[in-house]
Amino acid sequence: DVQLVESGGGSVQAGGSLRLSCATSGSTMSTYCMGWYRQAPGKEREGVATIDSDGTTAYADSVKGRFTTSRDNADDTVYLQMNSLKPEDTAMYYCRLLGYWGQGTQVTVS
Repeated sequence: DVQLVESGGGSVQAGGSLRLSCATSGSTMSTYCMGWYRQAPGKEREGVATIDSDGTTAYADSVKGRFTTSRDNADDTVYLQMNSLKPEDTAMYYCRLLGYWGQGTQVTVS
């Protein structure tokens, strides 16, 4: 089975930074596009960033210039570096590989 485990969430003040990790197992992550999503209370889940197998990245307008996603195929891990965090970034953050999702990691910005 494919498993994804997010980590790195926490509580920070506005303007702070966090680095999320998504460790994968059960699949060769290197050949697939990986995605980061988030869901705030009372809102729908939204896409945050994607990174293709060749390293090409794409970002939602709301995070462009502040968030950076990267991947380490040797460790089957994807990262989301989040800088200049805003209260509106508060959400549960998830990573996705094909149809598989992690359990999420909470990010709270005050």
